[in-house]
Amino acid sequence: MLLSPVVVTVLITGLAFSTPREIAFSRLLPAAPALAAALWPVLPTVLLGTFCLLIMIGLSFVHSDLGTPYTAAAIIAVTLTAAYASHLRLQREETLFQVRLVADAAQKVLLRPLPHRVQDVEIESLYLAAQEQARIGGDFYEAADTPYGVRLLIGDVRGKGLSAVGVASAVINCFRENAYDQPDLRALVRRLQTTMSRYSAAVPADDQTEHFATVLIAEIPHGGEHVRILNCGHPPPVFVRGGEIHVLEPTLTSTPLNLSALLGDHYHVDTVAFAPGDQLLLYTDGVTETRDRAGEFFPLTDWAGRHNQAPPRELLDRLHADLLHYAGGRLEDDIAALAVRRRAEA
Repeated sequence: MLLSPVVVTVLITGLAFSTPREIAFSRLLPAAPALAAALWPVLPTVLLGTFCLLIMIGLSFVHSDLGTPYTAAAIIAVTLTAAYASHLRLQREETLFQVRLVADAAQKVLLRPLPHRVQDVEIESLYLAAQEQARIGGDFYEAADTPYGVRLLIGDVRGKGLSAVGVASAVINCFRENAYDQPDLRALVRRLQTTMSRYSAAVPADDQTEHFATVLIAEIPHGGEHVRILNCGHPPPVFVRGGEIHVLEPTLTSTPLNLSALLGDHYHVDTVAFAPGDQLLLYTDGVTETRDRAGEFFPLTDWAGRHNQAPPRELLDRLHADLLHYAGGRLEDDIAALAVRRRAEA
């Protein structure tokens, strides 16, 4: 690809020398520096244009009456324009590079790498942006090793753009502060609710519809063999035990964040046995709402049944590949997932 301007130059030159004068392939020489502007820096583009000009002068000694002055003027004009276009392209690429560095830094703050293991609990994470250029979005997750056990958070802001990123950041930071201090999951989720309410009050009114989120908080006590789950309107986890698949629907509905004024302040914690070897798959709705070309949703439960023996990292790698394949290589929504397994005793 980078050598294509050279290939074009050689091809046009060969045709110009080997064909009759009437065909005048030499008039295509300005195309070489024009192509170089899209691929090369300024100096190589100018050098290629100069080389094309010399070729044109050399052709004038082989074939007379080629209209050399006009073609030479075209080469000079195109080369100067191409050099300027190359300069602008490099400036924009540098700006894009700096923006991506900022986005990468923001993602590392928002979705920092999780520990792969906390005592006897294995944790693996997956994040996929719907747009290839995107780095961060409204889906989020976090894990904390607290005095009350390993606490996990996964959530999805209803909305897109920078506003959704701001909401996700507010919720994650609140979780990081309070996960270590609040002994009860209900108290913890109320702190998240308060943070979202304050954040929502500080933004313009036309953005209010963006500021609610579904979240799921799981707590795995150290040394225990159970997990506590508080599900605030989030997709239910997939639970794997002994190769069997269970979908952990909440027994009572809990209110999504920032909707307590409309739906009431209701939070319920379910307790489920979580013995060594058991595994949980937490995910956002981008997983189950992924569609194929026929418009069918991704069959997560059936898929999990076919991969019920996979360890956390392998499970998420397979999910990543299969989601992209199912969607034809393009996702319509951001995706976040956590795979959590209690290690069997040695």
